[in-house]
Amino acid sequence: MSFTVAIIGRPNVGKSTLFNRLVGKRIAIVDDAPGVTRDRREGDGKIADMRFRVIDTAGLEDVKGNSLEARMRAQTEIALEDADVALMMFDARIGITPTDKHFSGLLRKSKTPVIVVANKCERGAGEAGRLEAYELGLGEPIAVSSEHGEGIGELYDALKPFAAEGKKNKSAYKASDHVDYDDDLIAGKPLQLAIIGRPNVGKSTLVNHLLGSERMLTGPEAGITRDSIAIEWEYKGRSINLIDTAGLRRKARVTDKVEYLSGADSRRAIDFSQVCVLMLDGEDMLEKQDLTIAGSVIDEGRALVIAVNKWDLIKDKKEAMQKLEDRLQTSLPQVRGVPIVTISAKNGKGMDKLLDAVFDVFEVWNRRIPT
Repeated sequence: MSFTVAIIGRPNVGKSTLFNRLVGKRIAIVDDAPGVTRDRREGDGKIADMRFRVIDTAGLEDVKGNSLEARMRAQTEIALEDADVALMMFDARIGITPTDKHFSGLLRKSKTPVIVVANKCERGAGEAGRLEAYELGLGEPIAVSSEHGEGIGELYDALKPFAAEGKKNKSAYKASDHVDYDDDLIAGKPLQLAIIGRPNVGKSTLVNHLLGSERMLTGPEAGITRDSIAIEWEYKGRSINLIDTAGLRRKARVTDKVEYLSGADSRRAIDFSQVCVLMLDGEDMLEKQDLTIAGSVIDEGRALVIAVNKWDLIKDKKEAMQKLEDRLQTSLPQVRGVPIVTISAKNGKGMDKLLDAVFDVFEVWNRRIPT
């Protein structure tokens, strides 16, 4: 990839739709509701013969403090800093809003060059809104339709000058836009490792600790993660595709469309993984939903490791472990011998033991039995 492109703008202007079009796959969750995207997602984009890295970001909102929206904005600002060029997208049918003006002022001060993209301009619609964007002082707005693929040729021309300038590479890991299943160790494919579990058990905190970076949004709110984000990472010389997933609740409790799509994305991550780490809350272990998730992993034929998080908060550790093992023998006899690792994602305790268990169970899972 020769350069990196970040797509930024207010919520619900079509950033994820453009991201999906540029990477050529329906990867990012798209819905009419504003604020669907939360974590930044990266993928390999292309327009004709041009190849680049593209970053989808959360909608920009004028908030400060430690709220979820403020943490989402911080993630977007990281993406802007890492990019060689930013596409500032707005809804041309609505026109320029005060929020667009506010953030255009901040973008003018940024070192990252900005291209203004007027979305929802299919068949000439939104031309008045596109012309309004000249007042932002960020150059000529490009009319596109993310949904219908119009204006991509003009976007190609606008991005072409950046293609020869090289890529910013500030990370020790990179994000992958797609998860492919391949159990061929000889081919040197990365191990597909999915972190799964109920909402708010510490999956994103675990991923952040493993990466040594605040890559994923975390917080006390349940259900922060919505997209399954795959990140290529290396541990002790072994390549791993580390997949953070949205929390899985019982289907009967899911009434929101976005949560339904997030759950489907998480189940797809299980389908295409090789090893799944099922995270349990040490203070609330093996609920019925935990057993359901574990059962789905086994039914899909994937290797399973159980990670008991927040173990540092458990007072009687021996009693808690005995209770967990008894419950597993009673409710999941088909996974007898499944590795159980106690960890603290927040403090980083047990990380090496967890990854050693992952590699061990992967080798067992990948072993071929002769005829």
